[in-house]
Amino acid sequence: AATRGRARPLSFLNAVKRYENRLWRLFFFVKRFIFIFYRGTNEGIGMKAIELEKAYNPKDFEARVYAAWDGAGCFKPQSDFGGAGGDSFTVVIPPPNVTGVLHMGHGLNHALQDIVVRYHRMKGDNTLWLPGSDHAGIATQHVVEVKLKKEGLSRRDVGREKFLERTWRVKEEHHASIVEQQKRLGNSVDWSRERFTMDEGLSQAVRDVFVTLYERGLIYKGNYLVNWCVSCGTALADDEVDHADTRGAMTHILYPLAEGQGSIEVATTRPETMLADTAVAVHPDDERYKHLVGRMVKLPLTDRTIPVIADSFVERAFGTGAVKITPAHDPNDWEMAKRHDLPVINMLNPDGTLNDSVPQKYRALSCAAARKLVVEDLREQGLFKSEEAITHSVGHCYRCGTAVEPYLSDQWFVKMQPLAQKALASWQRGELVFYPKKWENTYSHWLENIRDWCVSRQLWWGHRIPVWYCSCGETVVSRQDPARCEPAWRCPSCGADASALKQDPDVLDTWFSSWLWPFSTLGWPQKTNDLATFYPTSALVTGYDIIFFWVARMIMAGLEFTGKAPFRDIYITGLVRDKQGRKMSKSLGNGLDPIDLIDEYGSDAVKFTLGFMCAQGQDVLVDRESFKLGSRFANKIWNAARYILGNLEGRTIIPVGDDALTPLDKWIYARLNNAAGIVRASLESYRYNDAAGALYEFFWNEFCDWYVEGTKLSFKGDDEAEKDRAASVLLNALEESLRLLHPYLPFVTEEIRSKLPLREIIEARKKAAAGGANAIVSSCAHEGPLITAPYPAHSAARENPAVTEEFAVLQDVVRSVRALRADAGIAPALKLNLALKITPGSRAEICASYDGFIKLLAGVGDITFTDAKPAKALGAGGGGYEAFVLVVGAINEGQLRARFTKALEAERQQAESLRAKLAGGFAQKAPPEVVAAEREKLAALTARSEKLESYIS
Repeated sequence: AATRGRARPLSFLNAVKRYENRLWRLFFFVKRFIFIFYRGTNEGIGMKAIELEKAYNPKDFEARVYAAWDGAGCFKPQSDFGGAGGDSFTVVIPPPNVTGVLHMGHGLNHALQDIVVRYHRMKGDNTLWLPGSDHAGIATQHVVEVKLKKEGLSRRDVGREKFLERTWRVKEEHHASIVEQQKRLGNSVDWSRERFTMDEGLSQAVRDVFVTLYERGLIYKGNYLVNWCVSCGTALADDEVDHADTRGAMTHILYPLAEGQGSIEVATTRPETMLADTAVAVHPDDERYKHLVGRMVKLPLTDRTIPVIADSFVERAFGTGAVKITPAHDPNDWEMAKRHDLPVINMLNPDGTLNDSVPQKYRALSCAAARKLVVEDLREQGLFKSEEAITHSVGHCYRCGTAVEPYLSDQWFVKMQPLAQKALASWQRGELVFYPKKWENTYSHWLENIRDWCVSRQLWWGHRIPVWYCSCGETVVSRQDPARCEPAWRCPSCGADASALKQDPDVLDTWFSSWLWPFSTLGWPQKTNDLATFYPTSALVTGYDIIFFWVARMIMAGLEFTGKAPFRDIYITGLVRDKQGRKMSKSLGNGLDPIDLIDEYGSDAVKFTLGFMCAQGQDVLVDRESFKLGSRFANKIWNAARYILGNLEGRTIIPVGDDALTPLDKWIYARLNNAAGIVRASLESYRYNDAAGALYEFFWNEFCDWYVEGTKLSFKGDDEAEKDRAASVLLNALEESLRLLHPYLPFVTEEIRSKLPLREIIEARKKAAAGGANAIVSSCAHEGPLITAPYPAHSAARENPAVTEEFAVLQDVVRSVRALRADAGIAPALKLNLALKITPGSRAEICASYDGFIKLLAGVGDITFTDAKPAKALGAGGGGYEAFVLVVGAINEGQLRARFTKALEAERQQAESLRAKLAGGFAQKAPPEVVAAEREKLAALTARSEKLESYIS
């Protein structure tokens, strides 16, 4: 009550969290004790059925399971608990802006990281996923300034110190929201190691890097042309400018010759900047203007004259072939001015209005207003020639979208060429691997054409530049705040105290702290245990839009300050788009909120769907309905487990050796082994959709639709020992399947596994292993949470190709019968009679031993084995068998023949039409992939026709 209505101190919140963690540990200890005690008192009388809630509802357990993981320290690396572990696997989270809200791009990025992190944790690697957030200088300051504006204030009204106090409060408010959203996503990050780009350790790292670069001659200050956002009031780096096609006008203006008659015509999209022109340039080989080179022209609307110069940079075919040169407001003109020693006139104030260097009537006007007035005045003076509408590329601030102005100002720059050469060499040596590889070209092209990085920003929120200016003229660059201007600072004649020193008012670009993220978060420049254990990190998962901003710079910083690339694997995600391929945006109303999706479908459904649809190198196209895929799959897992656990009444879990496994059991373990191999190989190479597809195929189709259904035969009989054996194998297979599924569906698998009779399963496994006959059944003895259980291994002992081939025949027979039933329109509830003709010595001979299996899954009442096709039967063939559905009494034979005949005629007509299409000009004119698709369609029609013909005959 004492803290109600105001922010609670951090120490109080930490204390609450500690107590909460202890309560969770106590809860699980008591739960395990009761479980063991209860089981121990009921040995020998069989188990009771274990009930799962009838309906799958992730809201019932996701928050509880996450809190239990976090409280038990499950997200921490093994080395924190003294475990040797395997190799270290480290991922640092791309830090979201602290004032932002997680969008679908974050949802995809975090889901993919969580999947691969959970996999490596279960694989046995010493795994760390390190979280954090970015102070987002421009964006966060903008949030605070908007709040001040509502109070009728500006940042200068409250002063720097009070402004920063407000900003820290805003940071804390938004940070809590960001953390909660990540927990809802299920991020298994080590919250005890969470970092912020402006916390004490990272701030010291930023200072150290700035000073080190300065000492190495890689940082300098100069008066240069920079990109300037008049709205944010700060400089921007070249790669912080988004270029977009914008409607504008090409204005043609006459510049009169200073002496004599005549003029020279120039064309420009920025007529207002002519007020700061210092030359007109033409190409030296342009015959139209050779006689004017070296002469002076009157600058319209001013009392100045400027020269006509010749420069090969001018394009003779563009506009009139004569261009105005405004060095302070165009980067190309800036370079030309340096070549010709032209004066440079800055005509803008920081807020984008015109300053005192222009005639009085234009001062204090915005660029847009000045442009309109300049054109009007040119018309009045007869110097306006013409104007034409055009569309041209205009730079905009990547944060606020305001058109960027080239602006001359004093800024700090990093020399990027020496750093870029090291980053290129590292990639060329194979120390960096991009997934997909196409992004390597983007990376190398940017580094080969890199420009110096403007790192100073005219903001208050951020890392203050560690530079002080003494009244004596000395510049002090220091890792600590200097107490005086001493001889150590190369100024032996001064020695003034701190009052004579004024710190540079600017802050560093937000990316200046972010480019240190992989090693500063681990304690650099201190030699910490975390730095020694987890650096270099293993993988980076991020979007392609920040390859320039962040990825390449992190590599440069890592090599420069640690001597090692900060990571090896770089997985570049695509964009999340709507089903029409459009980028999600508020204006289109097609955006999706990942938290809303979790509220509707659950975290597992969102994670699995994104992983399933994330093909390497492609954008992810989704809408709200897409996430039903993951929801249905999670529901399938829940219902399968509910069926298995609900049928344990009276069963005893027994040791099951390999010799006690049926071919059906051996088959499911072979398929589980196959899935484990695919998932492991896929996740090692970041092929998320391949792994998800293998999981879906295994659990839904092979485990549920074939294996679980097949085991019903064991439970239908009267043999209690067989029921115990079948239940034991089924539980073992389910437990291992849950481990296989966990990285993609962590919550539902953890919740289900916590309900399993693990003690009995593990004891039975130990006894079987002690007998030396447990190579196929999992020998995992992990009683702890699923999140830390071992991931299923791929084993040659489980492959069993003979059983797999035999079972493929059984599946083929069942599918053939189901297809015949569907083609004939026979009701699913109607039991059919089936005749099977088996080729001696073929794999299909297994059908004789599994006639009950075929009856159960194909809905067959009776099976006879024959040497010839029976009369009045529909037939279908496969590898080593022919299956005949006896239709007498099942349906009207005449109606069936008429139906097949009609369908066959339709198929033949379609096939004939396609043949004609492919024989004509279509095959030569259409794209190859379209032609190939049509050929496949024809082949399918032909096969279908042949099947219908066999039915009729």
